[in-house]
Amino acid sequence: MQFRDREEAGRELAEQLRIRHDKGVLPHPVVLALPRGGVAVAREIAQVLGAPLDVLVVRKIGAPFHEEFGVGALAGDDPPLFDEASLYRLGLSEADLAPTVERERKELRRREERYRQGRPAPELRGRTAVVVDDGVATGSTARVALRAVRNRNPGHLVLAVPVCAPDAAEELRREVDEFVCLYEPRLFSAVGEWYEDFGQLTDADVLEALRGA
Repeated sequence: MQFRDREEAGRELAEQLRIRHDKGVLPHPVVLALPRGGVAVAREIAQVLGAPLDVLVVRKIGAPFHEEFGVGALAGDDPPLFDEASLYRLGLSEADLAPTVERERKELRRREERYRQGRPAPELRGRTAVVVDDGVATGSTARVALRAVRNRNPGHLVLAVPVCAPDAAEELRREVDEFVCLYEPRLFSAVGEWYEDFGQLTDADVLEALRGA
């Protein structure tokens, strides 16, 4: 099974969320996209739910020799969260990743300033926070995002993704009130393999989606 693109994945995911919303399970939703890839998925969901769309900037900490393989993540000024099992398997220490953490922290702040353009973060207390990405491989980025949102006291916390590795899904279910995922394929190596078109999005794409919402 492959999605044609992120928009198609978003529409399919939005339908599952619409059913829950119509039953009153997702009151007063706010959709929070992990940029950049999650924004295209989240825009479709926000439109169907009639909910505001905002971004939740989280940066993946990649392995030095394979940056696409996440071994941790960070959000805001919080300390990074590392996947200890991945560090052990790769023979890495947190000290080895200090330069990567510093670089990603700078990029996180740049993106927050760029995307928010002076807007405050939305109030989540008592509302349904729907965190959206285009897929999950290791779960480290999503876990950091969810914990950052949980600290803002939403009434109901949902993670919604089109595709997720089974091991990551099992862990992430413990972080949320509700986990909505279309596919958990047994053989999983990368999110991009489940999309025909998985082109990289730009800051301009993110800003356009936020303006449209």
